[in-house]
Amino acid sequence: MPKKKKKKKFSDDLWALARTKYHLSAHQIEMAKKLGLNPKKFGSLVPNKSEPWKKPLGQFIESCYYKRFKKEKTEPRKNETFDKPKLL
Repeated sequence: MPKKKKKKKFSDDLWALARTKYHLSAHQIEMAKKLGLNPKKFGSLVPNKSEPWKKPLGQFIESCYYKRFKKEKTEPRKNETFDKPKLL
């Protein structure tokens, strides 16, 4: 019987480095993890000046995620502040 290949799991250090290097949000990193992207290969996905047709890396990850999982785009969450109840 052929052996099943195990998926490589990348350490959190690589994801943290990719997040700071490519200016990605935590939400985009989670999307990239679910897609199974390799953080070491992000450099080839970043648009160069001679490649104006490429999307920025964050938008590329989001478009791939929404395309694969067929989810609607949602507005990014901002820090929600709750109004305090007024006392009479």
